Amino acid sequence: MLDYLKTDPAIDGAKVAVVGHSRGGKTALWAAAQDERIAMAVSNCSGRGGASLSRRRMGETVKAINKGFPYWFCGNFHKFDDREDDLPVDQHQLMALIAPRALYVASAETDFWADQRGEFLSLVYASPVFGLYGYGLKADEMPGVESPLVHERIAYHMHRGGHNLTPYDWGRYMDFADGLWGKRAIP
Repeated sequence: MLDYLKTDPAIDGAKVAVVGHSRGGKTALWAAAQDERIAMAVSNCSGRGGASLSRRRMGETVKAINKGFPYWFCGNFHKFDDREDDLPVDQHQLMALIAPRALYVASAETDFWADQRGEFLSLVYASPVFGLYGYGLKADEMPGVESPLVHERIAYHMHRGGHNLTPYDWGRYMDFADGLWGKRAIP
């Protein structure tokens, strides 16, 4: 897809963003970590295996996600069922691979299964790598509901309600993109 977008004169290939919700949020993070042509990654309510720290064992655990969705991860991941502390890496390291490109993580107020605090902490723990480029997120505490925390190329918010991608979320993502790239009239 990115190969094609680079050939389309109507698309600015330097401003490509990926947005994903739930499993798609996991995919957005992975895609951006793997392909530096992605300028902005947005992970919405991605939970375990996405933005949330696996070692927290809150909400959906490694064992629960492996049991519920055994086809999402390789077979070796099952070795870490009830053994999260033995994981060689955690999700903040995946997010750090996106630096210095833009990264936005969002959670939902009542989506405890996705572990909102784990998603936020993972972003905070990835922040020192963004800081090497001058974009580190400085946060002493998790922001309240619908109180976005934005620092240049790294951002977080929590929307009201449950596990979904809302108009509020889209508005924040578009505001973030406008802040990065400036507003552009759509033809």
